Amino acid sequence: MTTKYVYSFGNGTAEGRADLKDLLGGKGANLAEMARMGIPVPPGFTIITDACNHYLKNGKVIPDGLKEEVEKALERLEHSSGLAFGDRANPLLVSVRSGSRVSMPGMMDTILDLGLNEDSVRGLAEKTSNPRFAWDSFRRLIKMHSNVVMGVPDAVLNNIENQLKRDRGVQLDRELPPEDLPLLTEMLRTEVKRFTGKDFPLEPREQLWTAIEAVFSSWNNPRAIAYREMNEISHDLGTAVTVQMMVFGNMGDDCGSGVAFSRDPSTGAKVLTGEFLFNSQGEDIVAGTATPRPVSEMKELMPAAYDELEATARKLERHFKDIQDIEFTVQNGKLWLLQTRAGKRAAQASIKVATDLTRERVMGATDAFLRITPQQLEQVLHPIIDPSAKREVVAHGLPASPGAASGRVAFNPDELIEMQAKDGGAYILVRAETSADDIRGINAAVGILTTRGGITSHAAVVARGMGKCCVVGASSIDIHEDKDEFVVGNRIVTKGEWITIDGTTGEIMLGQLPTTRPQLSTEFQELMLWADLVKQMGVMTNADTANDSRVARQFGAEGIGLCRTEHMFFQQDRIDHFRKAILAQEPEERDVALQELLPFQKGDFLDIFQVMEGLPVTVRLLDPPLHEFLPLPHDEEELTALAKRLNLPYRR
Repeated sequence: MTTKYVYSFGNGTAEGRADLKDLLGGKGANLAEMARMGIPVPPGFTIITDACNHYLKNGKVIPDGLKEEVEKALERLEHSSGLAFGDRANPLLVSVRSGSRVSMPGMMDTILDLGLNEDSVRGLAEKTSNPRFAWDSFRRLIKMHSNVVMGVPDAVLNNIENQLKRDRGVQLDRELPPEDLPLLTEMLRTEVKRFTGKDFPLEPREQLWTAIEAVFSSWNNPRAIAYREMNEISHDLGTAVTVQMMVFGNMGDDCGSGVAFSRDPSTGAKVLTGEFLFNSQGEDIVAGTATPRPVSEMKELMPAAYDELEATARKLERHFKDIQDIEFTVQNGKLWLLQTRAGKRAAQASIKVATDLTRERVMGATDAFLRITPQQLEQVLHPIIDPSAKREVVAHGLPASPGAASGRVAFNPDELIEMQAKDGGAYILVRAETSADDIRGINAAVGILTTRGGITSHAAVVARGMGKCCVVGASSIDIHEDKDEFVVGNRIVTKGEWITIDGTTGEIMLGQLPTTRPQLSTEFQELMLWADLVKQMGVMTNADTANDSRVARQFGAEGIGLCRTEHMFFQQDRIDHFRKAILAQEPEERDVALQELLPFQKGDFLDIFQVMEGLPVTVRLLDPPLHEFLPLPHDEEELTALAKRLNLPYRR
């Protein structure tokens, strides 16, 4: 049987559906599902993951029949859109995006605005009466295609843009005069030729196929491999490739792009949360290269689009029974959805969302607690800054992933990995913005701080997924990487200095601050009660003190499986009495020492039994390993001090 490689979607119909993630990847499957639901999705088609696997396993050769299927799907797309790929008067532009079965945000490649060249860009400018938009789109295509397909580093073409902006006395791309954009695209293409020795491809189908092959290849780029290893994702899944009609957020002031969560990904609160950039394309906001506006501002500025977005988010949430992470574009006031997926969220938010969706009868209690992983329960115990600690707050950013972290400043992810491997210390990665290439450094850091980007930027999304503390968009901080320092106000902080960040409040503080355990939420306690209703086994704890027992009870322990008696005597005011008993030479001498310990032990057991309230407690009788209670034999200084405290001779 011939393999079907291409599945089309759009205009209320789709060949795929949500349960075909293994075949279509998460993006392609959910786009097909949204099309079936009647949600406004730009039409397109998805190339299945098997095509990627065939390509990578067979020397990067396109499988037989794929090109023919893509051509037929492209014809259907032209027919449904009324546009023509590569046409001057009525050009169809497409995006090419990756999409694995398991979400890997930012790890693989995307290219937008494919189909533009010197001829069609002029036709697009005439058709839309918007030369700035047309040439800006061509500029974006040149930069993305040159980077992803031709291997030109972002910095190379950014330098060309920055030089022109300096010459014109402006800071932002959109401040360049429209008449400069054709010149800029020519300068970029010239630099591509200088850097690679090859011309930038102007034939639309060459652009398309080189982009498809580049996305296939991006499955095995270093950052994607690193992400899969960190998250225990199989290397054999491959990525699907979605080719989709472009909709434009960069056509003017009634356009824009954004990312929205159906609920707050940090707290779980039922409020549409996210960010939006006017007159921009989607990669601008995800890359974190600009600090966007809260999506809530759309309510005033684009009320119709906002209302539709909010209603669609609720519809998707009910359909998929989970918090949704939605990418969208507004073109001339019309809302289009480009993607939906289960939103990565902080552990606290995950628990609240699960319990709230259960109360709203979207899912059952069993489904709710099965959604929560052991790792997320552990993350709920993220430390918070001790409320009694004195805070010297020097800057504020956006709270992107909760918890608090203190660490030494590191500006380069590779250097951070090296330093952490050498000393095992805590480091905070400080960047203007992170990219997917920083993934190993993010994994090694205890926290992430960026000066640009918002709560849906790469740093924020990855940090939440990893359970790392993160603050983004701290724009008052100026990073001088060449000097290994950052400046905030009149303070200079250099590499290796201690700072503390609070991912719950967005505060950045100097120095190393003490942390404490947070209070458990009512949602956490409710979830544990639901688990108790269906559990088939009990869990006890190891606890040697009343405080340990109290904490264990808070987490639902049903008794103490092992109380190690000797551990009651580690405290400074008790250990010397215990040492006296160990070192006694006569039974009478040992009895005296043990009598001194008796009140401590009676008091401890009384406290433990009161805390456990009749639950079983298994007590292990004294079994003291000497190395835990006595100084090492070669530590003469400590042995001498001990003999003096116990009023015993150094040698007997």
